Amino acid sequence: MMNIRILPRTSDCVEVMYVDVIAGTVEVAYTKGSIYRYSNVSRRAITNLLLNPSMSLGFWVNKNCKTPRTSTRLLLSYEACMYKQPLLV
Repeated sequence: MMNIRILPRTSDCVEVMYVDVIAGTVEVAYTKGSIYRYSNVSRRAITNLLLNPSMSLGFWVNKNCKTPRTSTRLLLSYEACMYKQPLLV
């Protein structure tokens, strides 16, 4: 796996984001604390995100990660963050 950290951008909902163009995966840490992994994300969309540093991260996630073709996995819940306990998945 080759995760690339997306450079920090102004975002109200995304704290940090890592992408893997080859695997088509995106990991998003939201500002509220939850962390999700999205699989089967369009590699073209990931490449476009990497090449356009002014693109809104929240808009991009909603358009490309929350689609019927992608699968979602919760890695760490907001509640677990509040109590410093990892979610067992």
